[in-house]
Amino acid sequence: MKKLFAVVMIMLSIHAVNAQRAGGFRYQMDFGAAMPKGGGIGALVNMEPQILLSDNLAFGLRLGVAALAKDVTYYSIPQDYNGEVSANASMAGTLNYYFNNGNSRVAPYIGGGFGYYALSSVKIDDSDFGDGDVGNLEASFAWAPMLRAGVELGKFRIGAEYNFVPTSDLQNVSGQVIGEAVNEYFGFTLGFFVGGGKWGK
Repeated sequence: MKKLFAVVMIMLSIHAVNAQRAGGFRYQMDFGAAMPKGGGIGALVNMEPQILLSDNLAFGLRLGVAALAKDVTYYSIPQDYNGEVSANASMAGTLNYYFNNGNSRVAPYIGGGFGYYALSSVKIDDSDFGDGDVGNLEASFAWAPMLRAGVELGKFRIGAEYNFVPTSDLQNVSGQVIGEAVNEYFGFTLGFFVGGGKWGK
């Protein structure tokens, strides 16, 4: 029994150190900072199962959450007011191409995706306006593209991404559009992946 267990462990170890191969599965997770267009700060988390379509091309499904604090613009007032956004969720199909010929542990990559973004409502922090005057930026949904690039070293990764999410309208209590919030954001991420073999020999 011990010998059988040892053989199984050796086979699993050999499988784990194999290079990236078409048909393999991998699962990656990224954490990082998010910066809305026009100013502000936030954080993001992405989880993404992938299947290798070829040794250098992966198709995935990215599930992401971005918490953003940003400014809200009012059309009739020449001043931006601080707004607070709770976590926005997204689900996007992705493609990544890796520049690696199998002889190096370093694999630069470029990629992109297209997906569905659930945009949460905004709470206005400025105290000069009553709720009856300002209104709310209600939760909404949008389809949007995403571009990214980075590099993988072994099982670890560093990357940057840009999410081209459309703006959201701010309405008053009468339903009139009185402003907008920009939802585009840049992300800087650090992460890792498991499965799918490894880069290099």
